[in-house]
Amino acid sequence: MIDGWRPKAVALDIDGTLLHLDETISPAVIDAVRRAAAEVPVILATGRSWQSTKPVADFLGLPDGFVVCSNGATTMRYPDGEVVDERTFDPTTVIAAVRKHAPNARMAVEEHDFGYRVTAPFPAGDLGDGSGIRVVTDEELAPEPVTRLIIRDPAQSEADFVHLAERLGLHGVSYFVGWTAWLDIAPEGVDKSTGLKVAMAQFDLEAADLVAIGDGRNDIEMLVYAGLGIAMGAAPDEVKAAADEVTKTVHDDGVAAGLNRWF
Repeated sequence: MIDGWRPKAVALDIDGTLLHLDETISPAVIDAVRRAAAEVPVILATGRSWQSTKPVADFLGLPDGFVVCSNGATTMRYPDGEVVDERTFDPTTVIAAVRKHAPNARMAVEEHDFGYRVTAPFPAGDLGDGSGIRVVTDEELAPEPVTRLIIRDPAQSEADFVHLAERLGLHGVSYFVGWTAWLDIAPEGVDKSTGLKVAMAQFDLEAADLVAIGDGRNDIEMLVYAGLGIAMGAAPDEVKAAADEVTKTVHDDGVAAGLNRWF
């Protein structure tokens, strides 16, 4: 970065970046985010739905602005939840491929208004607080285009799902393997940077003005897009390689370490 560079906006992943596994945020990180938000836009950029993103923004006390949800497929105005941008795709062929290669996998799609349709119950906490979840058949899962398709198999490992993504031969979509046996399928060419471009345009800012912090494979494009991309200390190697620098882990308040130099 150019000496004296200072971000004019901040993008933050949630899980594994802001939040610990127990859904808590350390006081040091809360303080750092609030100080940053008092000076520049802070944009949460997450794989979460709007319903499970808004409570995090509320807890942090973020001012009016924007959040990027569903790995970039939806950009929402915060706090009123107005959809600023939405990208969808038809997951029919992917659902069929999943049933062929991972017959025991559970699948979910976000309801347009609230909650999820699922083919079987997900582990507790996987889909927020569990409200608004309907169990449906494969045929009922996606009668219309969706913003994302979630594939989950608690009996499998992260490595298993990396291989599953390869076996599925996914074409015409984007996909992200999570930190556990979790696979997110998104519209082709859509990732967190897609939503961030929309949000940054609302502030008349450019990518070079942004610092982004994340820990997952679904953060890679966001870290590359930002003027300064910072990977969390526990991020996979490919995420660290995509970033400009690496901060501490979530357990060591990595977000605070990344932001405290400016705010």
